Amino acid sequence: MDKIGIFFGTDTGRTRLVAKQIAKKLGEVAAAPVNIGRTTLADFLAHDRLIVGSPTLGDGELPGESTGLSQPSWEEFLPQLADADLSGKTVAIFGLGDQQKYPDEFVDAIGILHDAFVARGASVVGRWPVAGYEFKASRAVDGQHFLGLAIDQHHQATLSESRIDAWLEQIKPELLR
Repeated sequence: MDKIGIFFGTDTGRTRLVAKQIAKKLGEVAAAPVNIGRTTLADFLAHDRLIVGSPTLGDGELPGESTGLSQPSWEEFLPQLADADLSGKTVAIFGLGDQQKYPDEFVDAIGILHDAFVARGASVVGRWPVAGYEFKASRAVDGQHFLGLAIDQHHQATLSESRIDAWLEQIKPELLR
């Protein structure tokens, strides 16, 4: 069984820290987390089971050079997937955001990544309840759930570990098939 690939886009390093925490909690079944701006398409596609993460920047954008980063990130990587067939791949998504400072685009990156992976045939798992968060709008919401795990390290950092633990228990059956 191949390891679960963990890929993250980052701005301040919080997303990288969450990715590392997830990898540590998963143990041997997880590959070391990799910054999406420092990987190749072939290395990404080598995994059939993936956990991907991203912060949401500015007005609901993925991190990338146009948002002021000095290195490539999801904004530059996603176009490489344009012709990729992700059928047979299972993807779980986590996102970081600030629900007080950006209440109208809280964790939008989850929705952007979700749509990109689903459009290419991937099965996305790991919906997470919106209960317990206070925001106005998000591209990551479908009904009463986010399309992945929402983390607010600015205002709910004390809840992050328990949310990660519960989310991992939820997605493990899908990722460890």
